[in-house]
Amino acid sequence: RHTRWVRDWSSDVCSSDLYGIKGKRLVSYYQPREEEKIPLLLNLLKEGKTVALVSDAGTPLLSDPGYKLVKRAVEEGFEVEVLPGPTALVTALVGSALPTDRFLFLGFPPKRGLKEFFEPYRGLEVTFILYESPHRLLKTLEAIKEIFNNPPTVVAKELTKLHEEYIRGESTQEVIDYLKRNPDRVRGEFVILFRPQGEVGEEILDLKGEVAKLKEQGLSAKEIYKTLKERGFKVDRREVYRIYGEL
Repeated sequence: RHTRWVRDWSSDVCSSDLYGIKGKRLVSYYQPREEEKIPLLLNLLKEGKTVALVSDAGTPLLSDPGYKLVKRAVEEGFEVEVLPGPTALVTALVGSALPTDRFLFLGFPPKRGLKEFFEPYRGLEVTFILYESPHRLLKTLEAIKEIFNNPPTVVAKELTKLHEEYIRGESTQEVIDYLKRNPDRVRGEFVILFRPQGEVGEEILDLKGEVAKLKEQGLSAKEIYKTLKERGFKVDRREVYRIYGEL
């Protein structure tokens, strides 16, 4: 009388063996074939059977298929029970040391059009959370730096696993610099979190031009950084020193 709908067949079989769950029908359920599987689910429920949607990791529906299935089941009048499970976005948020009062989960950003994707969220005073793959991580961080004016940023990787790590920076640039110096860290599964400060839409400082101007006045890199901070600009110390050295 029980059927489990699974996202990853091999993982669920291993879990079933581990917990001694035997004799249950397994049906694969993944995004490209989500629509065609839903009628089968509804028929099973109409026959009085119990169906469970199982994810191999994380929580179903959160950057995983399942929303359409739950929606249709509710529309047909079936009860949906939820067992809370781990999810990377909440784990990362709690461990990030960023504000947790308001947050917005954006899932995986698109492969193209990052500026258009992020643009509607400019000006929101929330902690943003998104997932990203290793080969797109730096590109997405660069977009966040540009669009949100280099906000405090955290990259969490391999959460709850052996190589779990939080990479925290007072700015996005600090995180980018760290990852570029340590390319071996750009592996695994990533959660990006950032919290814009102040008005993101304000005119962005011409940092290179300002550093050049102050250097001509005889100021050291340290003095330039201090001066810009006193003027209320949100600048990254390492970036100021880098520009100073190149001039």
